[in-house]
Amino acid sequence: MKKLVSLMSAAVLILGLGVAAFANTPYINRREHREQQRIRQGERSGELTRREAGRLEAEQGRIRGYEWYAKSDGHVSRAERHHLDRMLDRSSRDIYRQKHDGQDRLP
Repeated sequence: MKKLVSLMSAAVLILGLGVAAFANTPYINRREHREQQRIRQGERSGELTRREAGRLEAEQGRIRGYEWYAKSDGHVSRAERHHLDRMLDRSSRDIYRQKHDGQDRLP
């Protein structure tokens, strides 16, 4: 009986963690993916220096961290989604500004 109870509680815990990891944010994920592509393209073309790309990558990491936090309870609230949108808007502006600031990576 004890084994059954412990097995069931372990299954519930694992299932609960799985649900939290897959909270539905496809729009946010698409935006993150597009911004990641923009950063990579800027690195390849030389529009971004290594330092600029590093800062932009760190900013993306902070966004992913907040997204993970927002998903931790299994549901992303409207306020959390709004905050993620604002973070992504700021990040998008930062990518544009860094790509068009006249600093280029040396060959």
